Amino acid sequence: MCGINGIAFSPRSGRQVDEARIVRMRDIIHHRGPDDGGIYLDGNIGLGHRRLSIVDVTHGAQPMFSSDRSCSIVYNGEVYNHADHRESLESKGYKFQNRSDTETILHLYEEYGRDCVDHLRGMFAFAIWDKQKQELFIARDRFGVKPLYYVHDSEGNLFFASEIKALLEAGAVKPELNYNALPDQLANHGTSGDETLFSGVKRLSPGHTMVWKDGRLDIREFWDLKFEPKHEPKSDAQYIEEWRDLFRQSVELRLMADVPLGMFLSGGIDSSAIAAMMSTMVSEPIKTFSVAFGDREANELEYARLVADAFGTEHHEITISPEQFFAELPNLIWHEDEPIGFESSIPLYFVSKLAQEHVKVVLTGEGADETMAGYGRYKKALALLDYGKRYEKMTPAFLRNAVRGGVATLPDSLNRKLGRTFLSRDADIENLFFDNFAIFPKKMQARMFSRATRDKIIDLNPYAPQNELLNNTDALAVLDKLLYVDTKTYLHELLMKQDQMSMAASIESRVPFLDHRLVEFTAQMPTEMKLRGGTTKWILREAMKGFLPQEILTRPKMGFPVPLGGWLRNDYRHIVDEFVLSERSLDRGIFDSDFVRQLVLAHNSGEDNSTRIFRLVNLEIWHRQFFDGEQFEIKQDAVAEMLVAA
Repeated sequence: MCGINGIAFSPRSGRQVDEARIVRMRDIIHHRGPDDGGIYLDGNIGLGHRRLSIVDVTHGAQPMFSSDRSCSIVYNGEVYNHADHRESLESKGYKFQNRSDTETILHLYEEYGRDCVDHLRGMFAFAIWDKQKQELFIARDRFGVKPLYYVHDSEGNLFFASEIKALLEAGAVKPELNYNALPDQLANHGTSGDETLFSGVKRLSPGHTMVWKDGRLDIREFWDLKFEPKHEPKSDAQYIEEWRDLFRQSVELRLMADVPLGMFLSGGIDSSAIAAMMSTMVSEPIKTFSVAFGDREANELEYARLVADAFGTEHHEITISPEQFFAELPNLIWHEDEPIGFESSIPLYFVSKLAQEHVKVVLTGEGADETMAGYGRYKKALALLDYGKRYEKMTPAFLRNAVRGGVATLPDSLNRKLGRTFLSRDADIENLFFDNFAIFPKKMQARMFSRATRDKIIDLNPYAPQNELLNNTDALAVLDKLLYVDTKTYLHELLMKQDQMSMAASIESRVPFLDHRLVEFTAQMPTEMKLRGGTTKWILREAMKGFLPQEILTRPKMGFPVPLGGWLRNDYRHIVDEFVLSERSLDRGIFDSDFVRQLVLAHNSGEDNSTRIFRLVNLEIWHRQFFDGEQFEIKQDAVAEMLVAA
C-alpha cells in the first residue's frame, strides 16, 4: 500500500518536469508510505512514489525498472496472484530481481501490454512509463479499491496522484468548486462518476486503463460486472459449497504479507465471517480491532467480543468521545480531500490508529452488502416497486394525481412516510430507490440551492450517473440492477473512505469480499441466493452456519451508528452555528439561507436532520481548508492518549 504521483508534460508544451515539484507532490502524501520514497525524471516525464513496505520489504523500492530500463513503474496496491505468473514469465526469458508483485506487473506489461491487467487478481493503481513507445500507461483495479485522480489540461499535460491534494500541490489546477457535481454529492455519499468536487480534477473509473501519448488520452474499460447468463441450475447446497470455497480462497490470498497482519472486527456477520476463515489458516491468535462510541445505542462491542472469544483472538478496543470525534474532523476532511461522505469515517480512522500500533495490514468486510443484498433498502425498494407497478396499472392517472395531492396536505409526520411510497412517487427505480434513500432528495434540492447555484449547474438531476449505469448493465432482475449500480457508486465511496482513513494511519486494508472471481460467481447466482424472503445475504449466512455463533448469524444489520443527532442539537450546537449558520458560511451563496436556517430549526425541534447538517458542516470546513487556505490545527493528543489506554 503506497502513494503514487506523476507528471507528463505534452511535447508541444516544451516543459520539463523539475524535481522539486515531483517531490512536493510525493511528500504531501507521506502518510501513504512513510517507509521509503523515490522519484524518476526523464525530461517531460516525472514519477514519484511513497512506500508502505508489505511484500519483499528489503527489495521492493520504487520506481522500479525493467532490465533494460525502458519501462519504469510506480504502483499502489497488492496483486495476490503475482507468484503464479513467475514461472511462465521466466520461461519466456524475463529475469526477476526480487519477490515483489511490482516486478511481476512490470514484466506482465512487457509481455501483454495494455492487457496485462486481465492477469491481475487484487487491488491496484499503477503507472508505467514506456520510454520506447513514449507512452504512459495507467490502470485502476476492477472495483476501485485503490484511488487514482488526474488532471488533463488544455495543453495536453497530465498530472496524476493517489490523492487530490498532490495535484493541488503541483499546481495542476487552482481549487475551484465543481458546481455540476453538487447535486450528486449532496444526494449521495459522494460523486458517482468520474467527476470530483474540484473543477478540473477527475478520477480514473474502476476497471479502466488510460494511455497518455503526445498529450492525448485514451481511456478504456477492461472489466465490468456481468449478471447474465446465470449459472446452470444447482442445488442450494452446491451453491453454498462453491461460494464458501471461493470466499475461503479469497481470505487466504489476502494473508500474503511479510509484516504483521490483523483485521477490523465489528461484530457483524461480514467481519465475523472473515475472522472465522482466518482462524483456520493461521497458527497464532488473530489480532482484531474494534471501535465504538460511549453512547449505548452506538456501541456494538459486545458482539465483537463474542466473536473474539469464539475464535480466541488477540482483541483490542477503542471507545471515542464526541470531543475526539469533532477534534479530528478537520484533519480527516483534509485526508479525504473532499467533504466526508460517511460519519463512520471518523471512528474508522481511530480504529486504524489503534491497529497501526500492532499491525501493518488489516482485512475488512466492505463489499458484502453490495454484492449479496445486505441493506434493508433493497427489500423495501423491491416491495415498493412491485406494489407501485400494480397500483399504476389498476388506478387511473387522475385518481393517482388526486391521491398525491392529498398526501401533500397530511400532517408532516404522515406526509414524510407516505411521501416515500408509490402514493407520492412514480414507481420507478430512480424515485423509489435512488431518491428514496438520498440524503438531500430532488425536491429538497430544488429548495436548497440558491438561484445563482442553480444557474451554474448543467444537470440538476442528481441521479444521472446512476441512470446511465442502469442503461449499461446486462442485469435482468430488478435486484441485480440495484446491486450493479450500488457496486459502481455507493461501494466505490465506501472503498475511498476505507482507503483514505486507513492510509491516514499508514496501514493497508484488504477486502476479501471483493475478490473479482468471488463477486463474478455471486453476481451470476439466482437472486434468491442473495435475498431470500426477508433474509439478506442469505448465502453468506448459510455458508457460515457451524462456523459463527448463532447470535451473529441471526442479528439484524446495524451499520455503524454515530449519535450525531443529540450532539448537534445540544452540546455541539456551536459547530452548526459556526459552519452552517454563520454569516461567513451563508455568504458563499451556494445555498438558500432560509432553507438552511429552517433545516437546522427543524432539527433543533426534534426532527432528525443530523445526516444533512453534518454534510453541510463538512462542506464548509472543506471550503475553508482547500479554498480559503485556512490551516486547522491537526490534533493528535486525543488519539495518543487513547492508544496508551488501549
